[in-house]
Amino acid sequence: MSLLDFSSDTSAPAHPAVLDAIARANQGNAASYGNDDANEQLRAVLARVLETEDFDFWLCASGTASNALALSCFCPPTGAVLCHAGAHIAVDERGAPEFFSGGGKLQLLGGAEGQIGEPQLRDALGRINHAFVHETPAHVLSLTNLTENGTAYPLDRVRHYAALAKDAGLSVHLDGARLANALVHTGASAAGMSWQAGVDCLCLGLTKTGAIGCEIIILFGDARRKFPELQARAKRSGHMPPKMRFIAAQALAMFDDGLWLKLAANANQRARQVADVLCTHPDTQLMQPVHGNEVFARLDEDIVNRLLQAGATFYPWPDGSYRFVTNWQTGQETVDTLANLVT
Repeated sequence: MSLLDFSSDTSAPAHPAVLDAIARANQGNAASYGNDDANEQLRAVLARVLETEDFDFWLCASGTASNALALSCFCPPTGAVLCHAGAHIAVDERGAPEFFSGGGKLQLLGGAEGQIGEPQLRDALGRINHAFVHETPAHVLSLTNLTENGTAYPLDRVRHYAALAKDAGLSVHLDGARLANALVHTGASAAGMSWQAGVDCLCLGLTKTGAIGCEIIILFGDARRKFPELQARAKRSGHMPPKMRFIAAQALAMFDDGLWLKLAANANQRARQVADVLCTHPDTQLMQPVHGNEVFARLDEDIVNRLLQAGATFYPWPDGSYRFVTNWQTGQETVDTLANLVT
C-alpha cells in the first residue's frame, strides 16, 4: 500500500483488534441471523455507549444498505426524504433509498459546507401538504455527520433541526458513517448526538473507522415499532447475513475501551496536519473547514503533479479542489513524506 494513499478511509486495512475479534468468534457453532452470543453482548455494549436500553438494532455490511433500509421504513413510496443536495444518499448510493422505499423521493436542500441551511429547511417544512394530491410530502429529515464536505453539524444544530422536523411531523434519520469523527470534533457523546437530540434512526458506521464491514441501524424509542418492518425488508433484500456474529464481533472490538473514538481521533489529527502541510504553499486554498478526517483543497498544479509522480492517491472534487482522506493508521511518516514533497 502506498504511504501516500489519501483516496478513502475505506482503503485502509482492518484494525488488528477487529481481526482478532473475528477469530475469537470463529469458535464452534452459533445460532444464525443475529441470535448468537456476540449479538447479545453487543446489545449490552450499545446500551452503555448510547446510554439507553430503549432501542433495537440491525447489522449491515455497508453504509448504503443501512441508509436505504432505514429510510425505507420511514418513507413510503408516495413520500419524500429531505436531505442536503450533496448528501451521500443523494449522490453516492445509485438511487438505493428510492429503490428500497419503492419510489420515495429525495428532496434536495442547499446550505453551506455540506450542511442544510435553516432557511432552506424551514421553507421545505412549510411547504408540506399531505392533503394536496400533486405534492410529494416529506416524511423524513436525513442529516449526515460528518457531512460529505467533511464538516460536523454541531450538537445544538442537530437538536434544533430535529425539533423543527418533529414539529412538522417528520422522523429524523442520521447518517453516521463517520460519526466517530464528528463526535471527536464536537466533543458530543453518541447519546447526545442521537436520541437525546431527537434522532429516531441512527446509521452508525464503523467500517470507515477501522472495521471490515460493520454498520449498525439503531431505532430509538417510538421508532422501535418499525423494527419488524426493518427485519422483513432486510430479509427480502438479502441483508440478513446468516453468520451475523462476525459483524457483531467487529463492533465489539471497535467499542472496546473506546477504540472507535481513539482511531477517529488519530484520523482527525492527521487530517489537520495534512491541511497544515498543504497550506505551507502560498497558492493552496482550503475549500472546507477541517472538522474530521477529510481535507478539501485547491492546489497549485505543480504540487498536484509532484504528488502524483510520487505515487500519492487523492481525488479531484467537483468544486475544483482535491480531497485528501486520512484514516486510523495514517501516521506521522505519511505527514512528513507529504511535507517533503510540498515544501
